[in-house]
Amino acid sequence: MNITLVYFIYGLAFFSMGLAMLLESGRSPLLAEAAVLLPLAVFGFIHGSHEWLEMFLEESEGFTTQNTLWLSWLRVFILLISFVALLIFSLRMLQLEKYIGGQHRNYWIMGLVGYSLLIFLLTTIAWSRQSDLLTHVDASLRYFLAVPAAALAGVAMQLRASRARREGNPRLGLSFTGAAVGFLIYATTQMVVPPVNMFLGNTLNTANFIGFAGIPIQVVRAAMAVLITVSLLQGIQAAEVERQNQLLAAQQARVEALEQVRLELIKREAMRQELLRHIVIAQEDERARIARELHDETSQILTAFSFHLAALRNADPRNPKITEQLQYLQSLSRQMSEGIYRLVRDLRPAQLDDLGLVAALQYLVEEVRHRLDLKVDFQIVGERRRLDPLAETVLFRVAQEAITNVARHAGVFDAQMELEFEENQLTLQVTDQGTGFDARSFPNLGLGWGVAGMHERAESIGGRLILTSTVGSGTNVKIIVPIGPKNNQTNDTLHQIMKPEELIWRPSA
Repeated sequence: MNITLVYFIYGLAFFSMGLAMLLESGRSPLLAEAAVLLPLAVFGFIHGSHEWLEMFLEESEGFTTQNTLWLSWLRVFILLISFVALLIFSLRMLQLEKYIGGQHRNYWIMGLVGYSLLIFLLTTIAWSRQSDLLTHVDASLRYFLAVPAAALAGVAMQLRASRARREGNPRLGLSFTGAAVGFLIYATTQMVVPPVNMFLGNTLNTANFIGFAGIPIQVVRAAMAVLITVSLLQGIQAAEVERQNQLLAAQQARVEALEQVRLELIKREAMRQELLRHIVIAQEDERARIARELHDETSQILTAFSFHLAALRNADPRNPKITEQLQYLQSLSRQMSEGIYRLVRDLRPAQLDDLGLVAALQYLVEEVRHRLDLKVDFQIVGERRRLDPLAETVLFRVAQEAITNVARHAGVFDAQMELEFEENQLTLQVTDQGTGFDARSFPNLGLGWGVAGMHERAESIGGRLILTSTVGSGTNVKIIVPIGPKNNQTNDTLHQIMKPEELIWRPSA
């Protein structure tokens, strides 16, 4: 049998395992903690190098004994370091599985102390009888370090396999079981040492094993190294699959959470829109109530007051001073009546309820032309039709606020207003070529609350307000409202606030 090939495969298997464990230690601790995997990686690198060095020594027939002696001692030292790393891995793995510590801690301490004393005693007795010290040291390392280190590694792997199965990952558990079997058999092979006059070395040695099995013990060790490496690589694959599943589960949970948040936001937005709708209705209701009180009470009082003044003036026309005062009071009464009349129309124009949005906007255009000296070019696009009363009210209020802002802040005497009826939406926009403003300076300009009010009114009917402005280039206020069969149906919500004829009132003469 080509023993060189066996040593090469033997070393390559453990070296590959070391590389795989080193890479896995930098990932999530599903296979094991990084502090646990690093000693196993060190064992793989060093023990693989040990087997390659032993392969070199087997082929070094041309070297003198003196040249190979120090390499042989170096090999034994490397063997020692590798199994120390394996023992550290085993103990850390057992600690990770909670098999070391707690109630087991004292037993482990006593066992390690006793094992150390036994090693010291037996090694001292055996070494005193040996002539070949190198072979004896090699055998002692395998008996007292390699066997327990590999056996503990097998136990730790099996404990980890049991935990993986309990956690619902049978594939990972099977991989650890394979590694456990490999380490336990590997621990058994370490009891086969070079022929040496100590313990089992007289009978259970490499020479007798070849005579019994017909193959070198290195073949079995190489096979176990391959089994351990393949099992751990499969464990890495299983861990990667589990990581992917956990990642997908986390992403799915995140998507579900985001969807829940989205639905909650939609629900809250619907509640907010409904609240705004009720607020707008309440505002219009309050406007109508004030308009009724002004019409029913204040206007009648002023009318009666004006009649009494006229009666007093006719009662004593000879006193010019009294007549002059009475005429002045009648003039004030007339001005108050006209002011109340304008206030009632502003609070709730009768045209809006009686004739609809288009008539109300035409009235608004005429009103601002007379009162504010602002000429508004009003254009209507599309087939005009009545809308839901609440929608008509909101559109009228937005137009009223926008035109008032033009008169107060734009510094111009003309503006444009366009009302466009489309199949599924209605667009109202007011445009001026005035001074414009920076949108970030709303509070400083005193426009913030007015614009906020327009936004809220638009949202209350499911619309949206778009305001664009540039300093020196004017301002455009656009409101887009969805319309459809539901919007075209008659809604008596606002009609019930106040009858149009209740607002048809003129100031007394």
